[in-house]
Amino acid sequence: QVQLVESGGGFVQPGGSLRLSCTMSGAIFSSYRMAWYRQAPGNQRELVAVGRTTVADSVKGRFTISRDDAKSTVYLQMNSLKPEDTAVYYCNARLWSNPNIPHWGQGTQVTVSS
Repeated sequence: QVQLVESGGGFVQPGGSLRLSCTMSGAIFSSYRMAWYRQAPGNQRELVAVGRTTVADSVKGRFTISRDDAKSTVYLQMNSLKPEDTAVYYCNARLWSNPNIPHWGQGTQVTVSS
């Protein structure tokens, strides 16, 4: 049973930084393509970052995705945060060999406000 646990969310002022972490248990981490999504109130869930380096245009130059296979953890480094980055951030995992079944974490809230 794949389990994903996110951490690192919180409240930050505009221009600040946060690093989200997502740790997997119950599966072989290196077999999974990891991603980060976010969902703001009233909006659909959107892809923020995926794989080893790909990020959405809306966060390009500010957010970075990385992973540590030895720690079964994927990170999302978020810099120069803006109020529009406020959302619940979700970790997502799909098998490289069979990406049709997504696994989700419980989400972590990120609030950017002055």
